Amino acid sequence: MSRMTIPEFTAMKSAGEKITMLTAYDYTMAKLLDAAGVDGLLIGDSLGMVVQGHENTLPVTLDEMIYHAEMVARGASSAIVVVDLPFPGHFLGNEKTIENAARILKETNAQAVKIEVGATDETAIAALTGAGIPVMAHCGLHPQSVHHLGGYKVHRDEGQLFLDVQAVEAAGAFSVVLECVPSKTATEISRQIAIPTIGIGAGGGCDGQILVVNDLLGIPDSRSPKHVKAYAALGEQIVSAVKDYCADVRSSRFPTEEQAFN
Repeated sequence: MSRMTIPEFTAMKSAGEKITMLTAYDYTMAKLLDAAGVDGLLIGDSLGMVVQGHENTLPVTLDEMIYHAEMVARGASSAIVVVDLPFPGHFLGNEKTIENAARILKETNAQAVKIEVGATDETAIAALTGAGIPVMAHCGLHPQSVHHLGGYKVHRDEGQLFLDVQAVEAAGAFSVVLECVPSKTATEISRQIAIPTIGIGAGGGCDGQILVVNDLLGIPDSRSPKHVKAYAALGEQIVSAVKDYCADVRSSRFPTEEQAFN
């Protein structure tokens, strides 16, 4: 099966097909998620927290995003691959933003970048799309602004959110992530705009959904947020399996002749 294209992705909304997306950070997981039929994979700067153990996404560098994205793109044969533009994102000016986004596409084989934007930032989207770089916008909660916001909070300014989403659509974004937005607001936005909305903590009225894959699989290191549904408890299974392995090694039950070469 060939890789999904940007036009095919956006056409899912008009066809009434719900869009599925997950984060991925390495080749093996990307290959598994792709085989399961997920529509899109996001190399999120959430890797700063999920993979690197930081308190937020801010320490992640462009080189680190490219490193992880290259692995994910190699593992995905069908899903669209989108890469976060890490902090400070598009605030370095349009020329530098284009340069950084171009590096991502050139070095990873991904198809699009995602940027956290609002109504005052639409020129960055126009500049990127003008350079032939597809953009997935990110409105609502902006994790890269965690210090300015004073934490991770639900975005309840409905008027501003409508302005933001309308601006990113007009600027040429092919899709928009709505993070931590009241369900009623996200549903109304999804009805009003032509591009797909991808919700995370934004209710079921969005055109699609995205989750951090570790949360979905039940591999958290702390309590999961309200918007997460764990479909497995792999964290517990991993700990149990490793405990069994350690016990077998310490008691000489592993390896046996079955695992030995003669």
